[in-house]
Amino acid sequence: MAITKIANITANAREIDFVTRFASNWQALAEIIGITRPIRKTPGTTLVSYTASISLENSVAEGEVIPFSTASVVEAAKSDLTIEKYAKAVSIEAVSKYGAAVAVQKTDEAFLSQLQSNVMDRFYTFLGTGTLTDTATSFQEGVAKSIGLVRNKFKSMHKDITNVVTFVNILDAYEYLGAANLTVQTAFGIDYIEKFMGATIIMTSEIESGTIISTPVDNMVAYYIDPADSEFGQLGLDYTVSGDTNLIGFHVEGEYDRAIGAVYALMGFTLWAEYLDGISVVTVKSDGE
Repeated sequence: MAITKIANITANAREIDFVTRFASNWQALAEIIGITRPIRKTPGTTLVSYTASISLENSVAEGEVIPFSTASVVEAAKSDLTIEKYAKAVSIEAVSKYGAAVAVQKTDEAFLSQLQSNVMDRFYTFLGTGTLTDTATSFQEGVAKSIGLVRNKFKSMHKDITNVVTFVNILDAYEYLGAANLTVQTAFGIDYIEKFMGATIIMTSEIESGTIISTPVDNMVAYYIDPADSEFGQLGLDYTVSGDTNLIGFHVEGEYDRAIGAVYALMGFTLWAEYLDGISVVTVKSDGE
């Protein structure tokens, strides 16, 4: 008969804590950005982004046949939604020297933070490929142009948008904030400002200084692969997940042959944009550049 030991209970609690914190942090960011719910995708799914245009035909002579307006949606970018596998190990010597609070808990926190950063870093790189481009001579002008470009684009596509999210370099933003009375908030490790020029401003060091990127909330989608997929279980892989939306799987296991505590994380989670030409990239240049 199998006996449940204290170590088993501790490991399971650690797994639950890890995946719950990841899910809670993501939910906080999702609420800021406005993404309502991630979409579950099967392994191997290809993500596609499009560009769209409409050419209106409205010059028609009396009595002539009215031509159809031309609308085109063209595939612009593709990417695979792939499974990412991560592992971390802590030796028994490290716990003996520093204690579990440092050797285990602190490294788990760093592990969690890095996984979150990986998701956002990929998204920032993708945002930089947006095809609505322009220049500005100041931060404030750049934000205004960036927001205006995407609002105009979606209006021309006859698509309604609820809110715009603008991504800026954190140092650029704080330089501007030195002369402005605005409140900065933090979630998912990200600083943000609500309702600035009608948009949510996300401040990050991952956006290059002098670059301002905007896209409507309605253009952003979160996709994920479920680590608790029954087909993975057939391999004997059992990951702890959290809630109805399993964004990440986590497993803790002691390896007696090396006297280490190993943790394994599994995720396939990414942020994507439906329209590549629904992303504006504005470059701020000083006079004379």
